[in-house]
Amino acid sequence: MGGEGKVVCVTGASGFVASWLVNLLLQRGYNVKASVRNLNDQRKIEHLLALDGARERLHLFQADLLEEGSFDSIVAGCEGVFHTASPVLFSVTDPQAELIDPAVKGTINVLRSCSKVSSVKRVILTSSMAAVAYNRNMLIPGVVVDETWFSDPLFCKESKLWYQLSKTLAEEAAWKFANECGIDMITINPGWVIGPILQPTVNLTVEVVLNLLTGAESFPNATYRWTDVRDVANAHIQAFEIASASGRYCIVNKSAHFSEVVKILHELYPELDLPDKCDWHAFETKPPVASEKAKSLGIDFTPLEVSLKDTVESLKEKNFLLV
Repeated sequence: MGGEGKVVCVTGASGFVASWLVNLLLQRGYNVKASVRNLNDQRKIEHLLALDGARERLHLFQADLLEEGSFDSIVAGCEGVFHTASPVLFSVTDPQAELIDPAVKGTINVLRSCSKVSSVKRVILTSSMAAVAYNRNMLIPGVVVDETWFSDPLFCKESKLWYQLSKTLAEEAAWKFANECGIDMITINPGWVIGPILQPTVNLTVEVVLNLLTGAESFPNATYRWTDVRDVANAHIQAFEIASASGRYCIVNKSAHFSEVVKILHELYPELDLPDKCDWHAFETKPPVASEKAKSLGIDFTPLEVSLKDTVESLKEKNFLLV
């Protein structure tokens, strides 16, 4: 299995990616110390407690991203720390309070806790393509995005891309702190994450697929960088386990326009009422992403067709999609 006897920490454990990360870590034999915002919210944690191996090797803790020292006792004794906790919101009224402070201050609080203990060998930070590809270069035809790209905070601010700004500032602050304190840190930068859900609610990225299946009159005129949640979780673990891993990893399976996604869904589920019109008023394009570095982690990307099918089956199983 690979993780026998090793203790690791996962922050924000009830989230979409983090739940799969906890699941795969338990499958590999790790002892997992996992943080959540509220231990009394049974609905948010019961799916974690039901995972195979959870009874023996999962330990839940309550922690607040904005409270300095909140993670000290959680990371103590851990070899690896997976920091996934960060708000994912695309519509906010107060970007600073709702997105930027929790992302930036929360990341530094976790890293500061890691810097206090000698047991932590490596920190894996869940970043995003939002921190990679949002700059004026993305508007140049023919470019290919890779790990050397960084989003431009000024461009994000001018464009009111508040989530992208929060992830960019958080990753910038993380690299500065890690370098100053000698922390071995790696960032995982996923694209638009879909796949089967373990948590009891539909997260924002999967909701995009659900919307296509529940009466949408049109689909967005947009190209997204799709990736499977299981590949993202696996990339985190591989980045921790492979000694030579370093730097940033863009985890993107495929750039595909919504017309292709709808076509795949129609072939998989001809009985569903899918939109057949494109919303031509909202155009969004994204350059492709190089995958060579991600594949060096041993990631064999899940085909988009499989990710979409497993997403739909998961939504049906959890009664979010009634057919």
